[in-house]
Amino acid sequence: MEQEKKLYTLLVYSENIAGILNQITAVFTRRQVNIESLNVSASSIEHVHKYTITAWSDEDQIIKITRQIEKKIDVIKANYFTDDQLFIRETGLYKLATQPVMDNPEVSRTIRHHDAKITEVNPTYVIVMKSGNTDSIMSLYSALNEYGCVLQYTRSGRIAVTRSTQEQVSEFLEQREQQWKK
Repeated sequence: MEQEKKLYTLLVYSENIAGILNQITAVFTRRQVNIESLNVSASSIEHVHKYTITAWSDEDQIIKITRQIEKKIDVIKANYFTDDQLFIRETGLYKLATQPVMDNPEVSRTIRHHDAKITEVNPTYVIVMKSGNTDSIMSLYSALNEYGCVLQYTRSGRIAVTRSTQEQVSEFLEQREQQWKK
């Protein structure tokens, strides 16, 4: 019986070592699971990087992927989550043609209605930025696209933090340190 695919978010922590990103993405490739989004940045722990990876998969497959990633020498910790276990944000950037924006006040109303911000205006284009979940960012794109003023559009990868009070990698590192002291 095949399990239903859901969108999972993996939070992976590693030391900042060249080539580790390739090792992590290769795990997905070998299992023929497409990465939907990928964001890499410094974490709240010095010298530790955080990878936020989203992929559609079933739970059995995502468990196997997470375990394989965690076996990599430079990976400190890897966990998978569903959306209800995380606080999630993305950013959308919309480059709009200035003249249609100035000629049609509905465009500005739409931007305000979607709680987006105009960050730059010049004679050629207007830059709009929206932070939120994927659906709200795509909703603004669809609304703006109806006015025929979108010149460019891009959406960032997902960033996420767990809903717990402490990053799980912090707990893991504390436990590891205690074991080394014994």
